[in-house]
Amino acid sequence: MHAHRRAATYSSGLLAVLVATVLASAAIGTVHVAPGAVVAAVANQFAIPTAVGVSTTTVGLPFVDAALPVPSLDASYWQPFAFDVAGTDETIVVDLRLPRVLLAATVGVGLAAAGTVMQGLFRNPLADPSIIGVSTGAAVGAVAAITLPALVPLGLQPMAFVTGLLTAFGVYWIATENGRTPVATLLLAGVAIQALLGAVISFLMINSGRSMEEVVYWLMGNLHAAQWSDVEFALPIVVAGTLALWAFSPDMNVLLLGEEDAHHLGIEVERTKRLLLGLATVVTAAGVAVAGVIGFVGLIVPHVLRLLVGPDHRVLLPTSALAGGTFLVAADTLARTTPEVLPVGIVTAAAGGPFFLYLLREREVHGL
Repeated sequence: MHAHRRAATYSSGLLAVLVATVLASAAIGTVHVAPGAVVAAVANQFAIPTAVGVSTTTVGLPFVDAALPVPSLDASYWQPFAFDVAGTDETIVVDLRLPRVLLAATVGVGLAAAGTVMQGLFRNPLADPSIIGVSTGAAVGAVAAITLPALVPLGLQPMAFVTGLLTAFGVYWIATENGRTPVATLLLAGVAIQALLGAVISFLMINSGRSMEEVVYWLMGNLHAAQWSDVEFALPIVVAGTLALWAFSPDMNVLLLGEEDAHHLGIEVERTKRLLLGLATVVTAAGVAVAGVIGFVGLIVPHVLRLLVGPDHRVLLPTSALAGGTFLVAADTLARTTPEVLPVGIVTAAAGGPFFLYLLREREVHGL
């Protein structure tokens, strides 16, 4: 019960910080919007469903002179707030800044949660969400979608999401033998597959032609083209995946003792590892698909929070997730307000690299 109280206390405080950072970020930009106007514009978007109905639409079938009836939901909403906000301010906040800010928060939450799980699972503070190749796999799909659009059946984001998942599950399959997946073998398989896929990415970049700039920006991690559709795709996956990972936090605490001890204490070790890896992979793939490859969030944030709140995953995972969202929103705010708008991955690396080197020197970062 003590751990649950600590988790609730820390998480409430960090949630308040995250909300304040989101609102402050939405106010900052080339055109300054007053904080009060930001709050009012956001409040005006709240809507409560009052009635839901089902209607039927028809969708034409390719190559066939026929239509297929498809059910769809129709809902009516009540908007409790109607604050007076200048139309320009509301457009800037709701249509331009808020999708980017919320996407940064969503991706930051997902990467930090997945990084926490990977560090606990591998019992290594240098583990990050991409350690089994999900980010590199997603990068192959994204670069292929950019450079070879005629040959790729899916768009950039679905392709990145699918190839990220396939890569991670492929690494798991390679590392599994006789029903067991040693974490050391999993790590080595991930390194080998990442090296192989890195060669594929380099080959595609050499032949990218005019697409080179788009490829480079995506590989650096970039939120400049964020839209509400990106938030609608990533948010449910990240929230559901993070909550599911948190549900396994007691099992992760036991796994820190070692697989043999965890087995004697009643944990189904291989099943738990599969579920944790699968959930962390899905969460990471969703974030990478909409934001590109953003480093250091899933590495630095869980480690710093471990120093502050301890190794208990019941406390560590939710606090790391919320701190990760705050960190990425702040980093992206800095990235988009520099004279030359930067990919957010440059800012996270510039901030995270030196800080982690400091921790290595001062905090003896050698194990969990």
